[in-house]
Amino acid sequence: MSEADPVPAPASSAPEASVLDALNATGSNGTDALNATAKFVATPEGTALAYGSLVFMALLPIFFGALRSVSCSKSKELGDTDYDSGFRNAADMPETITSRDAARFPIIASCTLFGLYLFFKVFSQEYINLLLSVYFFVLGVLALSHTMSPLMASVFPTSFPNKQYQLLFIQGSGESREEIVNYEFDTKNMVCLLISSVVGVWYLLKKHWIANNLFGLAFALNGVELLHLNNVSTGCILLGGLFVYDVFWVFGTNVMVTVAKSFEAPIKLVFPQDLLEKGLEASNFAMLGLGDIVIPGIFIALLLRFDVR
Repeated sequence: MSEADPVPAPASSAPEASVLDALNATGSNGTDALNATAKFVATPEGTALAYGSLVFMALLPIFFGALRSVSCSKSKELGDTDYDSGFRNAADMPETITSRDAARFPIIASCTLFGLYLFFKVFSQEYINLLLSVYFFVLGVLALSHTMSPLMASVFPTSFPNKQYQLLFIQGSGESREEIVNYEFDTKNMVCLLISSVVGVWYLLKKHWIANNLFGLAFALNGVELLHLNNVSTGCILLGGLFVYDVFWVFGTNVMVTVAKSFEAPIKLVFPQDLLEKGLEASNFAMLGLGDIVIPGIFIALLLRFDVR
């Protein structure tokens, strides 16, 4: 037997063999392999805290988003784009969902979901998530800034010098000129944007679950506030279609779970089940998709607007 030939290991019992295999799988002392094979089991207290926190966080954007949708609807009817929620631009006005939109939404969502699933299977997750992180960084900063605007308006004193600004891009000249961007903002909006940018940089660098949840809550609140159903039947069509969509993609296939776990973007709320053991550095999360918050939320917002009328 030459020196390069491996020495056969003696036979051992099944438990001992599994431990030896785990130790031999690493180049050092086998700690990494043993940790990988050990599955985290949440304590009852940790599970209750995680899921209770998710329920509480889910109710926040529905409650406040529905209230803000009432003001949003009144402003749209009056043709005013400058009201308490901080709107100053037509792009921030609510979007009305019709019955046709509701019927097509599950089909469009299914195509998008399956497309993302194929992307993650074919291309490297690292580059896809890098592109998505930058994209959601911009969207998250704008959404969080818009969410904070009413709060900042009440926090700043009346003596605060609040100057008005306008960002305007025009294409062409004379009668053929066309506005590409026309965005009005003030000093308070700039402060909100600065704070949101700090949270965005934190999310990009650390991918911390708190920063993820701040962006997720902002997305959910803006969705409930700005997506308006035109009537109750449209809401029933949307909820019924998405019920079938959820049942198929979650329980019928592994597509939804695969995309949710691979997608490094603030499209879900997360809360650690091991928070009591590891503190803010916990890493075993329970999660709730934003769609499960926004879709019922816009129906509840419709009912609230109906009650106000």
